Amino acid sequence: MIQKTGEAANTKCVCPECKNTIDLSRYPNLVVGMIVECNHCGMTLLIKEIVNGDVRTEIVDEGK
Repeated sequence: MIQKTGEAANTKCVCPECKNTIDLSRYPNLVVGMIVECNHCGMTLLIKEIVNGDVRTEIVDEGK
């Protein structure tokens, strides 16, 4: 199932590796299944769930 959030500015995502907030402004059309990258540690993350502006991810690949 694909869920859309509306605007990335209203979403919050915390990297499961470094615990920093990820800047999602680079991804204006977030959907479940999309790959994003943590702008702090470079970890590649898969969006697993988007609920009430909270983006939950899982690690796909280690960062830089």
